Amino acid sequence: MEDVDNLSAERKRDRLKRYARRAVTVPLSVRTSDLPVRAASALVMVAIAGCALWIGGWAWTTFAGLLGLGVFYEWASIVMRITQSLPRRIVGLLLGVAYIGFGAVVIGTLGNNDLLGFSEGRMPWALISVVAIVIATDTGAYFSGRAIGGPKIAPAISPSKTWAGLVGGMICAALVMACISTEDTGMPISLVGGMIGGALLAVVAQAGDFLESWMKRKAGLKDSGKLIPGHGGLFDRLDGLLAVAIVTGAVLISHLMTIGAS
Repeated sequence: MEDVDNLSAERKRDRLKRYARRAVTVPLSVRTSDLPVRAASALVMVAIAGCALWIGGWAWTTFAGLLGLGVFYEWASIVMRITQSLPRRIVGLLLGVAYIGFGAVVIGTLGNNDLLGFSEGRMPWALISVVAIVIATDTGAYFSGRAIGGPKIAPAISPSKTWAGLVGGMICAALVMACISTEDTGMPISLVGGMIGGALLAVVAQAGDFLESWMKRKAGLKDSGKLIPGHGGLFDRLDGLLAVAIVTGAVLISHLMTIGAS
């Protein structure tokens, strides 16, 4: 009964926020008032992840595995709130194992030169590209959405996501990949191909965000956890990265299978 009351309260707050936005024009400075906390948290996260990546090898793979376990813990907590049915809980947990497990394996592998058979000290450009695309998408979507506003993509799932934000995220991701494609990465990526791939993966990142938002909405939660100030839980921060890693991993596996068959 308490869960139902919490869900009802969340929905009432969402309705009140929508009505307030329609009635009052909120200054940009107010709409971005949480930016300092979000930025500080992001810097801490980047520092921790950067240290693990700098050490590299199995240290990075272990770090990725720990992140995966943390995300799965939050996923499991959400599933338990969504349904009381044991069969549905089991299905939800198994889906989480597959979804989060594969994403974490891809992330852990792309940053481990030992697993990839590359020489020590080689820049993990594939992993850098994946992370850069997600960060660019989030940044572009955040500022475009806050500054421009406009029609929502799916207000019933995520009231804050706008089409302007999606386009801004796609543009930023495309520009980031354009910059990476000019570097000596060892990856066969052209300028145009990199930009198109970045824009498409930006959509994938937003889809991962929507998946998590839908789950939280079903569970009556605002955040997946409270570990990261300004961002919520690990799943809140890594939802897009997992989705992009999964698609990237699937593409790489398909490419390797094609090469092996030829």
